[in-house]
Formats: sequence, C-alpha cells, structure tokens
Amino acid sequence: MIATLGSNDLACCSALLDAVLGLEGLALHESLGQIASRLLKRPGGRYVVEPLTLHPQLTQEVMHNGIVFGHYSFQHDTAWTDAEHALLASFAALTGRLLQNRAETERRSHSLDQIESKLEQQAQILNQMHESVITMDQAGFITSWNRGAEQLFGYSALEVIGRNVLFLYENEDEEDSLSDVFLFQGGREMEVRRRKKSGEAFWASLSLSVMTDQHGQPIGMIGYLNDITERKNAEKLIHHLAYYDSLTGLPNRTLLTRTVDEALLAAQHGNLYGCIMFIDLNRFKPINDTLGHVAGDMLLVEVAIRLRKALREDDVVARLGADEFAIALFDIDKDYQAGFIAQKLISLFDEPFFIEGHELRVGASIGISMYPQDARDTETLLRLADIAMYRAKQGGENNEGGYAYYSEEMNRNTLDLLRIETGLLHAFEFNELLLHYQPKVELAGGLITGAEALVRWQHPERGLLLPGDFIPIAEETGLIVQLSDWVLEAVCAQARQWKLAGLAPVRIAINITAREFTRSLPDRVGAALSRHQLTGDWLELEITESMLMTSTDRIISIMEKVCQLGVTISLDDFGTGYSSLSYLKRFPINTLKIDRSFTMGIPDDTNDCAIASAIIGIAKQLKHKVIAEGVENQAQLDFLKAAGCTEMQGYLFSRPIPADNFQLLLTEGRKFIAGV
Repeated sequence: MIATLGSNDLACCSALLDAVLGLEGLALHESLGQIASRLLKRPGGRYVVEPLTLHPQLTQEVMHNGIVFGHYSFQHDTAWTDAEHALLASFAALTGRLLQNRAETERRSHSLDQIESKLEQQAQILNQMHESVITMDQAGFITSWNRGAEQLFGYSALEVIGRNVLFLYENEDEEDSLSDVFLFQGGREMEVRRRKKSGEAFWASLSLSVMTDQHGQPIGMIGYLNDITERKNAEKLIHHLAYYDSLTGLPNRTLLTRTVDEALLAAQHGNLYGCIMFIDLNRFKPINDTLGHVAGDMLLVEVAIRLRKALREDDVVARLGADEFAIALFDIDKDYQAGFIAQKLISLFDEPFFIEGHELRVGASIGISMYPQDARDTETLLRLADIAMYRAKQGGENNEGGYAYYSEEMNRNTLDLLRIETGLLHAFEFNELLLHYQPKVELAGGLITGAEALVRWQHPERGLLLPGDFIPIAEETGLIVQLSDWVLEAVCAQARQWKLAGLAPVRIAINITAREFTRSLPDRVGAALSRHQLTGDWLELEITESMLMTSTDRIISIMEKVCQLGVTISLDDFGTGYSSLSYLKRFPINTLKIDRSFTMGIPDDTNDCAIASAIIGIAKQLKHKVIAEGVENQAQLDFLKAAGCTEMQGYLFSRPIPADNFQLLLTEGRKFIAGV
C-alpha cells in the first residue's frame, strides 16, 4: 500500500497513527471517520464499532488476526471505483494493525502496573519485618536490602546495593554462602560473625534460600539474619559456669575429665606418655580459718596464676575444689620428666604470697600417676594421683611439701635422679669435679698425639662417678651447659700448667654437645684460650655425627670460626649417625673417630670389620686422620693397623688417667710398642 500512496495518503496515515496513539472513545471514532473521508476525498466517512443496521454504499471491516475492531462506512450515491475499494481496504488493514498493537500495549502496561503494585506490596511487607532480609546475585553482590537490614547493620540501601556481601563479614576469608554446591542445593542455616557500620562485630543467625528464575535455575540468594549476640553470650556464660571454676577461672573437674579423655585417645595412637598431677596446698586451712574466706579466695587465685604461668599453654591446669588443683601433661617422652616438672611447681611456693598486708607461706604436695603404666582412663589416673599426693604429704617437711609417684619403683628412680641433679649443683660449688685424660697414640711410631678429657665426679657418698652416671641427667636438666663450661675452663687451665712446665702443645679433646654448639661457641673457646694464654693447637673439639644433620650452613659457619682459632675438630662416634657422605666433605673436620661399638667386634665380626674398613677408606679419600677408640687387644690393633688406621685410643695403651699421670707420660716420652 505504501508504494501507491501519494502525499495526501501519507498525511492521512500519519494522522491515523496520531489518532490511535493519542485519542480514545468517541473522539477516536470521529477522527478515524474524518481521516477516511480525507483519504478517499469523499464526504460522510464514519468509523463505527456497533454492528451496521443499514447498508451504506461503501463499507470496510477493520480487523487484524481475526479480531474485528469496527467498520469504515460511506453513504454516497455516486458509484465507487475499484481503486477506492482497494484504498479503503488497505487503510482499514492498517487501522486494524495499529489498534491491535495499541491493545497489546495497553495490556502489557496493565500487567506491568500489576507487577509493580505487587512489588511495592512485597517491599512494604519486607520493610515491616523486623528480620534482616538481603538478596544477592550468584556472585554475592547485594540486590536488595530491607529496613530490618538497615537497622541491624546501620547501612542504608543506597550504601550497600551493588556491593559484595563480603564487606559485612568479620573475617573476609570466610567461605559460607557463595559455593556452587550450595547454590544448587540451598537450605543452609548457620551462625556467623558479621560487622556493623560502626565496626562492632556481632553474632547472627543466617538462613539462606536460593532464588530461581522461571526455569528453576538459580539466579541468587535470599539471606535472613537475626542478631543472636545476647543468646551467644548467655550460652558462653552457661558454658563457663558449667566447665570453669568461678573463682580462679581455671577449668573445673568436668572440663578436666573431658580434656584428658580426648588427650588419652590421642596418646593411644601416638604411643605417648602422660601424667596427672594432683596438688594439695599445705597449711591452707589454718590461713583460711584465721584470715577468713575472702583472704583464702585471694590466695587461691594467686596460686592459680603461678601455676598457669609456670606451665605451657597446652598443659591443662584445673581446680578440683577447695585447695586442690590438678595438672595434666600428655607430651612427655620420659617417665621421670614428670618429677622434674613437679619439683619446678613446688619451687613456685618458695616465694611468699602477699594477701591484704599479710606475708603468707604455703607449700604444695603433689601426687603423680602415669599413663599408661598406672592407668588408662581419666578417673583412675585422678584417683591414683590423689593417693600418691597423700603419700607425698606424709613425707613432706613442714610447709615445703614434696611429690610422689604412684609407683614405688619410680619414686626411688626419680629420687636418685633428683639427688644427682641437686648433687651436681653442689659439685660445682665444692670442686667435686675432676678430669681424667685418655691418651691418643699414633700407630706408626707409637707417640702420644693428644688425649681426650673425660669428666669425673668425686661424689662424697657414692665415690668416683663416671660420665654415664650423671651426664644424661645434666642434659635433661640443662646443667650440661654449665658442666661443659667447667670442662673447657679446666682443660685450658691444665694446659696452661703443662705449657709453663715446658711441654710442647698437645691437643686435648673435649666433647661438645648439641646444646653448646651455638653461635657463641667460637667466642667462648677464644676467650678461654686468651685467658690462659694458649694457642689453638692445645685444643680439639669432638662433635657427634648427629649434630651435622640440621642447619648445615649454620654449623659450617660455627666450625670455620672455631678452626680460625687454630682449634681442630674431630667427628666422634662416626658411623652411628645418618649423615650424608655427599656433603660431609663440606665440613672443616680434621679427624674421623671410629666408634667403640664397631671396634669391639673386630676382628671376629665381619660386619664391624667392613664398617671400620669403610670408615678408614672414607677418611683417606677426604684426607682426614682416623682414630679408633676402645682398642683393648692386640687382634683389634693388628686389623686396624693393616686397614690403614692412623691413631688409636683405648685400654691397650692406657685407661683415662689423672692429669699428673698423663704429664708423666709426656715428660718421659712414653711410646706405644705393639705387642708389649
């Protein structure tokens, strides 16, 4: 039709569009009739929606897609041409399409109005809810925020819509509501920590639901939050009242039992030792009766503080009631360690307690039950520790208290260990320690090349004690550092005497433990040499192979500084550790020492022979001297000499001897003669 329209026709079409878009009712009908008259250039054109009762000269139904909207009609006597019929038909068809589009537009508009009305109603409902309601898309970006959320968090909707919900988290690493698994499953409830605009953190109950589109596919989430901080605080208070002592804040018996039960399960899988200590205060009752319960409570609080500070964070300290406390330890690797810890706890009571102007002195009696030796359940361990505590109280002196193991045998062993520890402290003070020297001789010429300094303890009651009787205890208690310092000083002092006596430098080897092998070692050795006006060729340090296994660069740095002093280093007990030969060459070592455990089997044990030969071969390749210790017979000597061993140390030549005897060997020029 458009291709056949002239300017008048186009103007009529434009007018038709304006009328359909802008007019309604009778005004629209009249306008349509007028436009049709103008289009056909004939008067009397009408548009009617009612069925026609008269039959005019010219009519045209206005319809589209089977829907009749009305009719165009003309009353005119003149005949109508086919062109006019066609023009009116096209115009009616155009009118039908426009009216159809208008009807659909009105219908859609009405639907949108209804949807908008429903959304407004829903928004009003959400805003009237006290519960905080938040909607988010699948990535967690907030799409709506009700008034309850504004009141809960302090943010307005304008401040949060479009932001990711993570900014409300107290911990932004929290992974809760945004997982793909949840988006497809939904229905998750949890208790979470959130943060308000003011910065205040609070507990909230969060319930999440999945939002889906018309096809059931997830498009986001709805979160419902309620502040449950008061409830959580109440639960925390109830929990504290149920499991903690209200006076001291320590765990009570119930929590102790639960914690120990869990620790026992772990100990069973790890083959660990554990213990329960039952502690009872001495003289608490007369103090409580005399000064009153307030002062007694204050004293108990101070005792609890001292106990807690003295132990590690993982150790369990509990108050059982009255003046009774309990301690649980479950990562000790030796039975007697519990005794050392008990002694440490008893020493906490050496200092008085100052309560309301009173200087109060109390002691403690401690009973110890061991897991798994004594029992494997918490209640039994507590009961046995209680029994042991009474035994300790009976054996205690005055207020000082004491401790006792449930096992009598362990009591005796621990008492011996404690006596050795205490005795060592006296040994330093009363000069009970002394050194013996075991000569080292070369196998080629039999000359003495040096000696190993070995500490002895002239015990006032038990006589001369060898290192095996007290060195392990010194290492366990930390006295090994003090003992090693004493040995270094004593060796240097003796070497100074030999130097003044005119003897040429002879290397004296001292054993260095892992605890001493720190960055301060070179300075300590250098200071000792300087104090006694000695050069480094008087001294040799013997270290064990296991010390080379960790912190290689640090170890090498320390060894190099020692060597700069002129002091040599030998590797003791070689072959008993697990050091890697690939990096052994990096260490500035002068001598490899074959451990006596291999020497003893020579020449009968083929394995010991093979190991000794291998060590000698390694030493030659690394250009180290090699010395065998523990050589006690000629057969051992013959094998070692044939294998290429350069030096030996053992009873075949000399036992460890006092300093004067060793000096005599040097001044006489004593040689080792094989077979004599």
